[in-house]
Amino acid sequence: MDQNDRLTKSKEQWARARRGGEEREVFYEGDDRLPPGQHLVETWPVLDLGHKPEISLEEWRLTIGGAVTTAVIWTWANFLAQPQFKDVSDFHCVTSWSRYDNEWEGVSFKQLMTVVQPLPSARFVLFKSYDDYTTNLPLSACQDDDVLLTYKWNGRPLTKEHGGPVRMIVPKRYAWKGAKWVKEITFSEQDEKGFWEVRGYSNTAFPWKNDRYG
Repeated sequence: MDQNDRLTKSKEQWARARRGGEEREVFYEGDDRLPPGQHLVETWPVLDLGHKPEISLEEWRLTIGGAVTTAVIWTWANFLAQPQFKDVSDFHCVTSWSRYDNEWEGVSFKQLMTVVQPLPSARFVLFKSYDDYTTNLPLSACQDDDVLLTYKWNGRPLTKEHGGPVRMIVPKRYAWKGAKWVKEITFSEQDEKGFWEVRGYSNTAFPWKNDRYG
């Protein structure tokens, strides 16, 4: 078993044990806002596969293509030239912790769609990261008003540990659906499961349904 396999196995065990690492619990468990099986934290724990890619802003590129009218490759300048979007949402990790009221800033997925114009046949989206991580979503999930590509968290640039320069935020799904270090976004007619989905995690990942594993 190589190092990557050991890291993957370790994180699978971590997730199934439903514990989060360095988080600190807050006050109580459970209210109308907290999904089942979750507890609140004040910190923002770091979870990844053990490799945090170093991507300079000069080298960063985001390739968007597949079943679209206009495929694009965004540089950092292209990304910042898009209309900027701010939102506040909660963050739910499959390892059982949640963090309320995160302030995000970046480019909404709806804006991205106005640029590339998905074809009528497009029904799914696959995200690929600079560490080769992948995750998938139906296009309908990406069209919510609170879905965005973020480069700022609580007014500060997103750190490498949390997926900077840019990561996806999909508040209505468990956080593994929001790819860190996002590199490629591909629209498709067919669903293609990502890294954790092929390893037994839920393909839908709804926190309010306790929808962790397939």
